[in-house]
Amino acid sequence: MSRLPRPPAHVEPYVRILGHETAVAFLMYFGGGELYLPRKSGGKSPVEPVLGKEAASALAQAADRLPKRVPTAKPWLAEVMRAEGLSATEIARRLHVTDVAVRRWLKAADRRSGPSGARDPRQLPLI
Repeated sequence: MSRLPRPPAHVEPYVRILGHETAVAFLMYFGGGELYLPRKSGGKSPVEPVLGKEAASALAQAADRLPKRVPTAKPWLAEVMRAEGLSATEIARRLHVTDVAVRRWLKAADRRSGPSGARDPRQLPLI
């Protein structure tokens, strides 16, 4: 498996809280919809049966800093799945999009980071 892509800003809090693998599972299951995260655990969180009590508790503690609607992050998920070795067709099936969309997202990601995964040397640093 190659190096995992860096999450975009709107996904980074989920990756920081849950870890890369669990964040991917969370986004795949809950992405695109509103999600209420109760602070007290008691089995009422929709996250707990899917990801476990620990992940649900971690998200609940950060709920006030997270948006109410979970991002879909499909372009980033496509990059993660490519790093895991999946084909564009299989990624499209998992994300419920066309293979054309997946190829477009991956091509854009390659342009941003260069074919070797390194940043474009023409890009100036922000700081």
